[in-house]
Amino acid sequence: MFTGIVEELGEVVGVTPTAQDSVLVAVRGPLVTSDARHGDSIAVNGVCLTVVEVDGGVFTADVMGETLRRSALGGLRASDRVNLERAAALGSRLGGHLVQGHVDGVGEVLAREPASRWETVRFRLPTGLSRYVVEKGSITIDGVSLTVAEVGTDWFTVGLIPTTLALTTLGTRAVGDPVNLEVDVLAKYVERLLGANPPGADPLGANPLGANPPALNLPGPVAS
Repeated sequence: MFTGIVEELGEVVGVTPTAQDSVLVAVRGPLVTSDARHGDSIAVNGVCLTVVEVDGGVFTADVMGETLRRSALGGLRASDRVNLERAAALGSRLGGHLVQGHVDGVGEVLAREPASRWETVRFRLPTGLSRYVVEKGSITIDGVSLTVAEVGTDWFTVGLIPTTLALTTLGTRAVGDPVNLEVDVLAKYVERLLGANPPGADPLGANPLGANPPALNLPGPVAS
C-alpha cells in the first residue's frame, strides 16, 4: 500500500527482456534503495513492483506481461525519469490517499494550461473509469496522489502546484503522453457492495443500477 506522495525522481538504467512477455527493469533511486531489500515493494510511476535485487543505489524488478499490457511501463526506456515511492509504513502520516499500486487504466495528457505558479492539466479517461472519478475526489496519476478539479464523461482535470511540477514526472509530461491511472479503491468497493457488479460481470461495464439504486440497509441510531 502507498500514499501517492512521490519520494524521489528515479532514472531507468535498463530494460532487459526476460521472456516473451516480461522484462527486468533496473531503476536508479538512492533514497528508495537506502533501506530496500529483496521482496520489498516500490511503486514505479504508480505501479507496485517487487524488488529482486539492490546494488549501489539501483534496484531491479520483474515486470510481467499483464503489467506491461495494463500500464504504461511497456514504454519505459533507459534514461527515462520515473516517480518512486516506497510502501507505506504503519503509523506513518497519510499525506495523500490509499493507493494500491494497481493501475486501472492508461490515460493521456490532453492539454496543459500554465498559470502564474501552477498548471491545470486535462487527461483522457479510459472507458468505464469516469464513474469512479468525482470532483474534489482523489485519483493517482503516475503514482502521484491528486485532487480532481473537474470531470467529464471521458476526461478530468487536476491542478499541479510548483512542488509537483518540479519533483515528479508530471512537470514534463507532454500532450499525447500516456499516464498510469488508479482510481480511488473505495469507490469500487462501494459499487460492489451496492450490487452494481453481480458475480461474473465486467467490473468496468455499464452501471445496471439505473436511476433507482437499492437503498442501503444501515443500522439505526444507538441510544446512549
